[in-house]
Amino acid sequence: MRTLFQKLFGFSRIRSFEAAGGGRRWEGTRTVDGLNAAILAGATTAARRAGWYARNNPWVAAAVDSLVGNVVGAGIKPQSTHPDRAVRETLQALWLRWTDTADAGGLADFYGLQAMAVRAMIESGESFVRLRVDPHSPSFVPLQLELLDREQVPTDLHRDIGGGARIRAGIEFDSAGHRVAYRVLSCRPGDPLGPVRMDLQRIPAADCLHLFKPLAAGQLRGITWLAPVLLRLHELDQFEDAALVKAKVAALFTGFITDPDGTVGGLSGSNNSGVLTVGMEPGSLIPLPPGADIRFSNPTEHDAYAPFVKNHLRAIASGLGLPYELVSGDLEGVTYSSIRAGLIEFRRRVEQLQHNVVVHLFCRPVWERFVRLAVLSGDLPARDFDANASAYLGCTWLPPKFDYVDPMKDVQAEVMAIEAGLKSRSQAISERGYDAEQVDAEISADKERADGMGLTFGPGQPQQNTEALNA
Repeated sequence: MRTLFQKLFGFSRIRSFEAAGGGRRWEGTRTVDGLNAAILAGATTAARRAGWYARNNPWVAAAVDSLVGNVVGAGIKPQSTHPDRAVRETLQALWLRWTDTADAGGLADFYGLQAMAVRAMIESGESFVRLRVDPHSPSFVPLQLELLDREQVPTDLHRDIGGGARIRAGIEFDSAGHRVAYRVLSCRPGDPLGPVRMDLQRIPAADCLHLFKPLAAGQLRGITWLAPVLLRLHELDQFEDAALVKAKVAALFTGFITDPDGTVGGLSGSNNSGVLTVGMEPGSLIPLPPGADIRFSNPTEHDAYAPFVKNHLRAIASGLGLPYELVSGDLEGVTYSSIRAGLIEFRRRVEQLQHNVVVHLFCRPVWERFVRLAVLSGDLPARDFDANASAYLGCTWLPPKFDYVDPMKDVQAEVMAIEAGLKSRSQAISERGYDAEQVDAEISADKERADGMGLTFGPGQPQQNTEALNA
C-alpha cells in the first residue's frame, strides 16, 4: 500500500536539500544546534578577544570607530511631536539642559553615552544601561544613566525561582516569558580596584536597558560583531608578523665567508664571538686572502603580500558590514560611481541599525523616562498627561546626516524633489539631522537681522548695498 501511495504521488525518489545532504564533500563541516547555546558557550571568550583586537589592531580600531561614527556620530537627537508648539519648545529646552548631566560617571553627555554604548555593543556584542533616579543629581530632572559592562550580568547564572519564573543567563523571565529583571554584579569581575566580595543586585527590567543586535527570535544575549572575522584577523596578524620579521631579516646586510681549504686568516675588522664586523666606505677596495670568497644573503621576497592582505581586509570589512575603503583607508582605484554605490548600501545598513536597534532599545526608553520625570518634578506643566500621555511621549529621533558624495548634485536633486511635491522641507531638514522648526526660526531671525542692517544676500547680490556702505 505504501509503495502504491509513493508511486501515485511521486514520492518514489528521495528528495532533499543539498545543504542537508551528506557524503565526502560535507566532511569536516560544522552545524549550530541553537543560537543561545552557541552564545552562552563562547560569547564571553569571543568578546574578550574582540576587545583585545579593537585596542591593538589598526584595522579593527578603524572599523569600530567608523561604525560608531556612522551610527551615532554627534548623536541621535529627539524631536518632540506634541501638537502644542509651546510644549515642544519646553521639552526641547529641558532635554538640552539635561543631556550635559546624563552620565552618572560624569565622563560624557547623553550623546557621548550613546557612542560608548554602541561601541560596547560592537566590541562585546551587548551593553547594559541602568536608569537611575537620583534626588541628588545636579540636573533638575533627577535622571542619570549608568553604563554597565556585559560581564556584570553573568551569562552562567541559570535558576528556577518558582511559579514558572526562571533566570536564564542573568535575565529573569516571568511565567509568560517576559523579561522582568536583570541580575547585576556591583562591578566587573576581575577589576583590580573592585571590592573583594561583589553583591548580586536585582534590577527591574524597566530600569535596565539591554542594547544588542538581535539575530533570532528568543535570543538571550548578544554576540560580538567581530565574531565572523576574529579567526581571520588572528591569522592575518600572524602572517603580518612573519612578513615583518622576514623583511627585517632581508634588510640586514649579512655576508658569509667561504674558506674551502681552511687557510684563510688575517682578515681586517673586529671579531666579536665569531662575527667579523668590517667597516665599508663608498669606493673602497678590500683585498681578500687567497682562497677566500664572500657571499651575501639574498632572501626571497613575497610578491603576493599586498594582494593577500588586501583580500583578507576585504573579507574582514564585508564581515563587519563596512566598505573596504573605510576599514583600510585605501582609495586607490576608487571612482565616484563605485564609492557612491558602496556608501548607499552601507548607509542603508546604518539606518537599519539606528532605528531598529539603537533608537528602539536605547533612545526611546530614555526619552519616556525623562518625560515622565519632568512631569513629576513639575518642570514640565502637563495637567492632561494622564489622559493624553502619548502626545507628550511622542518623539521622532533624528540621526546624524550623511555627508554628500557630490554636494551640488545631491542638493539639486533634493530641491527638485521638494518642488515636485515628492517630499516636504521638514522631511528634507529632518534627514539632515535638524529640527525644521528650529531651522525656520533661525532663518527668520537671520532675515530680520539682515533687513535691519541693510544686508542683501543671494546670487549676484553684494553682501551690503551702497547705502549701507555710505552710512
